[in-house]
Amino acid sequence: MRVFLSAGEPSGDHHAALLIRSLRARHPGVECVGLGGPQMAAEGCHLVADLTRLAVMWFLRVIVSIHSFVDLARRAERSFLDRRPDVCVLIDFPGFHWWLAWRAKRHGIPVVFYCPPQIWAWASWRKAKMRRLVDHVLSPLPFEHEWFNEQGIVSTLVGHPFFDEHAPGASAGTFSRPAPRDAAQEGPLVLLLPGSRGQEISANLPTLIHAADLVRQRVPGARFVVAVLHERHADTVRSMLGGMTSRRSELASIDIVPGRARSLMQEASCAIAVSGSVSLELLSARIPAVIVYRISGFAFVVQSWLRHARFITLVNLMAVRAPILPLQRTLAVPTSVAPADPEAVYPEYLAVGDPAERAAGHVVEWLIDERARERVVERLDEIASRVAAPGSAMKAAAAVLAIAAGADPAIAVRGEEAKSGPTAAVRAA
Repeated sequence: MRVFLSAGEPSGDHHAALLIRSLRARHPGVECVGLGGPQMAAEGCHLVADLTRLAVMWFLRVIVSIHSFVDLARRAERSFLDRRPDVCVLIDFPGFHWWLAWRAKRHGIPVVFYCPPQIWAWASWRKAKMRRLVDHVLSPLPFEHEWFNEQGIVSTLVGHPFFDEHAPGASAGTFSRPAPRDAAQEGPLVLLLPGSRGQEISANLPTLIHAADLVRQRVPGARFVVAVLHERHADTVRSMLGGMTSRRSELASIDIVPGRARSLMQEASCAIAVSGSVSLELLSARIPAVIVYRISGFAFVVQSWLRHARFITLVNLMAVRAPILPLQRTLAVPTSVAPADPEAVYPEYLAVGDPAERAAGHVVEWLIDERARERVVERLDEIASRVAAPGSAMKAAAAVLAIAAGADPAIAVRGEEAKSGPTAAVRAA
């Protein structure tokens, strides 16, 4: 059996690698080939090309790279012709993957979207395209599984692959307080998480540093660490900090640490993070956090005409009963940063202005009022009890192999659930 997989970002590369491992566990002879990154290659996937090097955001950046994407789509299609795969599995990265899905479909290859694009949040007009180009969706979250099925897009709920390696198996108390420390020598640790893309770091790092300075003024003993993905991002942060000559007081005693965000979460009291999948890591570690994301005035107006999601943070979407709302269109650029939605477990700020003051206010409250912090942890415990269960990759593998064989993937997934016991999907139902 031959499976073609494609992942365009580091997180997708990670999810695809877990899926490849699970495919081999169920079917040792499976051949995996595709577009992806180093983690897929490490699991034995033969890469046609490294797609993760082209992870980009926003329209103009995509236009600049369009020739590279066209070339990759052609190379993938040539691999279809050289040896036809039994199934094509796409992981997020919708812009490019629509092209790839079209090419797979015209060669009669079943198309599966694992961790599908969040069209329920930003692009509901694309549901017709998804119905036309995608045979089956493997949904990570209960509310999006329900939405896809309501729109006539065949979906099976498999859970979020993040929790395959990060499902919290300990009691709530394990996560309710930072690791013990010598209070006489060290104050509480606040993580600053500036994102996984260069443009995110550039747009949001000044807000994180400003917020850290405001927190330090009210909690003098607080410690701050900028936790980044790798050394290249650490160099970017150092360069930016070196240019902040007007903010020397804010830069004192801020460490920059690459590749250790997860271990630092075991020590942190709370965090300020740029919106992204890091919210799931914070949920797993039960870390109260403020989520920020700076955008331009033009981008703010555009997103108001596109976004159906009530929040930009996955954890917040999982926390409320109505995560998908009608559009809130506007032509006005906000002149101030509005308060966070009180129902958000993680206060979030999709902002044109600087949300540093509001972000700092939440962090100060959590640092000086232990009960306020515990209330957030309790809400995180409740969310995790519903969704944070492992087994996504094994269920997805069962579904992919069933589709490749012409069988019913829902039956295969139920069989996998029966073997592994109660899952997030069962509890959510």
